[in-house]
Amino acid sequence: MEKPGIIIGEDGRGRCAWHGGLEDYRHYHDAEWGRPVTDDFRLFEKICLEGFQSGLSWLTILRKRENFRAAFAGFDFEKVAQFGEEDIARCVADAGIIRHRGKIVSTINNARRAIALRDEFGSLAKFFWSFEPGAHERPGVMDLETLRANPTTPVSVKLSKDLKKRGWTFVGPTTVYAFMQAMGMVNDHLDGCFCQGEVDTLRLNFRRP
Repeated sequence: MEKPGIIIGEDGRGRCAWHGGLEDYRHYHDAEWGRPVTDDFRLFEKICLEGFQSGLSWLTILRKRENFRAAFAGFDFEKVAQFGEEDIARCVADAGIIRHRGKIVSTINNARRAIALRDEFGSLAKFFWSFEPGAHERPGVMDLETLRANPTTPVSVKLSKDLKKRGWTFVGPTTVYAFMQAMGMVNDHLDGCFCQGEVDTLRLNFRRP
């Protein structure tokens, strides 16, 4: 019986339907989305790119990700924190990324805030993973209806408020929850998706920072 939100691939495996059968999007779904991440640069990259996504689709950002990495020094926040007006002008003129001055300035600001966060907690990973929700805070069933009904969660609201208090920008609760989903702080692969079990195993064996 087919499940809403699940499509069966040519390999016979069920997947979350949001990848739409597109090869690059499917690879992102299979190999990245929901798998736990502790690398500070990847965490910084993702939360910044989620900010750039606001009002757009993630696929648009994904297909420009290498361009973003080139424009923002591989999302090394130590380097991005040093960006000045010339760098802002360079990024605004870069057709390979999203040329939104506010989001570009936000990335530089957030890099400076990331340094302060790293200095306070020892790593971005230690800070972000401290907001991982407990099992009692997670839905018992992860189907399409549940996913659509929860674009934010109490934890993502809490994390968003904390980041904003620390001076971060473009980190609303929806943006933050998408970040949590992608970085494996929750497993939102749908029931019937083969990745759900794989991610559960990864999270079970995952060493929290």
